[in-house]
Amino acid sequence: MKITGNNPELPNARSAQAVAARQQGKAAAPAPAAEAATQGAQRAAAGAGVPLTLSSNVRAVEPGRQAADFDAAKVKAVKAAIENGTFRVDAEAVADKLLANAFETLSRSQG
Repeated sequence: MKITGNNPELPNARSAQAVAARQQGKAAAPAPAAEAATQGAQRAAAGAGVPLTLSSNVRAVEPGRQAADFDAAKVKAVKAAIENGTFRVDAEAVADKLLANAFETLSRSQG
């Protein structure tokens, strides 16, 4: 007997399990992504009648969703500078941040 995981009685159960597995695999997901995944999993589980348990990682991200992760005044100033044509990109700073991010990502993936 071949088990495929497809059950016509529970069409959304597989997607709910996949979302839950991805959430458990991530240490700290960005707040909007965690929120969307959590809501999607809850909708899928609710539609299928499947119980849903959130991982401790998702619960840890929940309080952060409510706090602003950016400076609204700075965003407004940058937006105005872009609209006025006075915004200048510091290519050296962008390159430094890009290289630092790549180094951090590679060092994490290598252990």
